[in-house]
Amino acid sequence: MAISVPIELGYEFSVKSAYKDVFALLSDVPKSVSHFPKVDKLVDLGDGVYRWEMKKVGIGTISLQTVYASKYVSDAKKGTVVWTPVKGEGNAQVGGSWKLVDAKKTTDLVLKIAGTVEVPMPALMKAVATPMVKSEFEGLVDQYVDNLIKALGGEA
Repeated sequence: MAISVPIELGYEFSVKSAYKDVFALLSDVPKSVSHFPKVDKLVDLGDGVYRWEMKKVGIGTISLQTVYASKYVSDAKKGTVVWTPVKGEGNAQVGGSWKLVDAKKTTDLVLKIAGTVEVPMPALMKAVATPMVKSEFEGLVDQYVDNLIKALGGEA
């Protein structure tokens, strides 16, 4: 038995780097993912599809390893990097997007992430598992954003 935990996050910030440098980092999936904490393995499945295999996390006897795949499409003219879930890979479906705006000396960014993580445990555990999974995911994305801000010259 598994419970589904929905995830939805959004961030807006500006960095002190040129648009072209920011786009180059975010559109290069392995380079971008290198700033994401607790990634055990990123597997290139070809055609812009990558499988994320996260390190196991948990508290006490409850542990979870999130695995999912997404297809990435980048468009420099639109200032977007978009990823959509790939069905049949792992225990999660994760999609999202980066939207970049060239503000001359800085770059404005909007990050949106939405998905569902399937947690293998009885429905009775939903009250415990849901906040734990959401908190862990949010903490990882917060650290990712902080790492990117540092890599891109700091927040503007």
